[in-house]
Amino acid sequence: MRKVVLIMTMSIDGYVVAPEGMSTGGFPEPVELKRWKLDRIRRAGTHIMGRVSYEEMGPYWQKSEDAYAAPMNDIPKVVFSKTLKEATWPDSSIANGDLREEISKLKKQPGGEIIAWGGAGFAQALSKAGLIDEYVILTRPIAYGGGKPLFSGLADALKLNVLVTAAYDNGTMLRIYAPR
Repeated sequence: MRKVVLIMTMSIDGYVVAPEGMSTGGFPEPVELKRWKLDRIRRAGTHIMGRVSYEEMGPYWQKSEDAYAAPMNDIPKVVFSKTLKEATWPDSSIANGDLREEISKLKKQPGGEIIAWGGAGFAQALSKAGLIDEYVILTRPIAYGGGKPLFSGLADALKLNVLVTAAYDNGTMLRIYAPR
């Protein structure tokens, strides 16, 4: 059975989206981190995301010449939305049923892992439902003091085992966790 892996970037104070209007500045991605992420993404069997991320990422990656563009465009995508009527990003489909049931169907399909991309609401829904098998968290050395958190509204504490930690020259930390 395939696993669901959430890949998210967040601030040191736990926010994945800064408060509206806040300038967050640029953080160049270290070459070794990009290499690691590309390898991980290329092995994916499916990308999943919420509607907002889908609508932001689709147009961007379809026009981009960045190394991330090929795996983002070539690997099947599923957008979770109750309102989206048409999936226009090639090789994408819409899941509008019960989140647990839709994820269960995806996990039973053959292929590489299922990589979940934000936004915050989609990540929170997956976490609350206990649907994430692995959390890949990239923490940038910045604090927002507010915004949209990665974790919100959990019924109980989410206890995690640390699988991997790595630090990069620009201060970014990579941590991979699995629920206990």
